[in-house]
Amino acid sequence: MATIISGKEVSAKVREEVRKECEQLAEMGITPGLAVIIVGDDPASRVYVNNKKKACEEVGFISEEYALPAETTQEELLALISKLNSKPDIDGILCQLPLPAHLDEKAVINAISPTKDVDAFHPSNVGKIMIGDYDFLPCTPAGVMELIHSAGIEVSGKNCVVIGRSNIVGKPMAMLLLHENGTVTICHSRTKNLKEICASADILVAAVGKPKFVKADMVKEGAVVLDVGINRDKNGKLCGDVDFEEVAPKASFITPVPGGVGPMTIAMLMKNTLKAAKLQNQL
Repeated sequence: MATIISGKEVSAKVREEVRKECEQLAEMGITPGLAVIIVGDDPASRVYVNNKKKACEEVGFISEEYALPAETTQEELLALISKLNSKPDIDGILCQLPLPAHLDEKAVINAISPTKDVDAFHPSNVGKIMIGDYDFLPCTPAGVMELIHSAGIEVSGKNCVVIGRSNIVGKPMAMLLLHENGTVTICHSRTKNLKEICASADILVAAVGKPKFVKADMVKEGAVVLDVGINRDKNGKLCGDVDFEEVAPKASFITPVPGGVGPMTIAMLMKNTLKAAKLQNQL
């Protein structure tokens, strides 16, 4: 039976490290500040924003929330971002996605100053990740790497398979595994022989957004399985992209849902905001 890698435990450690560093910065008169923008009233987005606010309080950051009505115009949103870009007590800016359909997500991401882009979605930060010389990493893939390291798993030389090619998770996840000398395959909806490719993985990362998509016959005996998905099954119960009950007996390590990758995303956001505060203050 697989060893469970607990995101709850690892994220608590990361947040504690951030809190201690925040105390040291406070002695220099510096308090990291995070501004979170939410447009409209998407219930899932609201939960995430509340969790981010709570995490900021816990580690000692200034947290500012800008809750805008769903009918906010592109001009109004870009004007707010411009104001926050030049606000000295704000080190990190995050615009909660998805945005209402009439807003241009790409333009919004591009408007955030790369030095305050704690989600690491800005093209210049994405480019830096590509060449391995980065300030910030996207929070979810960074969280997955943190879980891999916490379990003492060696990536170098391993066959790594990432299911999903999103800009937020799949692509940067592949780059991070590659930077640690993994041999990486990215699978997606057009991949042929998906089952066989997944079954060859020593490290399998599922970021496909389909409940219990990964079954036991897609997993190699003794593989490390990291589940990025957050879905609801037909009974409305929270589940991942991996069929945990089926896969856990075959894997060597596995992350649960909930309590696996999820808590790591916010912990890494805190880490990025701390880094942004240091950059803004030339530390």
